[in-house]
Amino acid sequence: MSIYTQIDANKRKSWLIMVLFVAFVAGVSYVFGQAMGYGGSYVGLALVISGFAAIASYYFSDSIVLGISGARQVTEKEDNLLFDVITNIAISAGIPRPKVYIINDPSPNAFATGRDPKHAAVCVTTGLRQLLDKSELEGVIAHELSHIGNFDTRLMAIVSVLVGLVAMLADWFTRSLWFGSRDREEGNSKSGTIFFVLGLVLAIVSPLIATLIQLAISRKREFLADASAAYLTRYPEGLARALEKLAASKRPAGFANNATAHLFIVNPFKGKDVTSWFAGLFNTHPPIEERVKVLRTM
Repeated sequence: MSIYTQIDANKRKSWLIMVLFVAFVAGVSYVFGQAMGYGGSYVGLALVISGFAAIASYYFSDSIVLGISGARQVTEKEDNLLFDVITNIAISAGIPRPKVYIINDPSPNAFATGRDPKHAAVCVTTGLRQLLDKSELEGVIAHELSHIGNFDTRLMAIVSVLVGLVAMLADWFTRSLWFGSRDREEGNSKSGTIFFVLGLVLAIVSPLIATLIQLAISRKREFLADASAAYLTRYPEGLARALEKLAASKRPAGFANNATAHLFIVNPFKGKDVTSWFAGLFNTHPPIEERVKVLRTM
């Protein structure tokens, strides 16, 4: 499979999942609205709330992520090689050089954040800087700048908002059961009961389904960023070797948390990558062995 074919295939799959996710959110809102007797107005309320949440996420998600990760901004004088690599890759990608941050942690990892290429940041750990050689570092940086250039950072912020919205809707519906729902119109008792039962089921499973969709999108974007990085550096082996080194490192990440784990180039929770089909649904990243295998076919 060529680099271009890999990129195109992952773009199509990612956007298909995204469309299905939005449809899922709308469907859950509709069922909850019907079950509580509010009809379609509940969908409108859900969309308004998600809109405000999306705006807040659009403007402040990068600051929040960097803050909770304990990252600090660095200057070119502090790490000239890192700045040179980022500058060169950014020129190749046709995007402005992002701000550069570092996390003082021995666990090797990296991530990118920001709403668009003009408002973006790349963050690496001290462990990553010490572990990788220049060609491997170029592969990792190209991967992260690909996330920025492909607008993955914006996409995943929006997806996170949708996941939070589904959880909030399920919580609202569950709480409404304690206060009683509005009286249903006469003649609709049967359909009302069906929607009520569906609402109960969705209140339990919809947050889980939303999270699984989020993780599926995250895994697809990792494959796309790998392919884009190979295209930028013209050297897939550099990223492949970097991923192998990151996988071999067993240092725990002190900055890791569930809210940001999907942003990093490899899962910061060491030892939790699994390859079975069912358990793999809960992974934030595809298996590194699979990513390396794909890179080495390019």
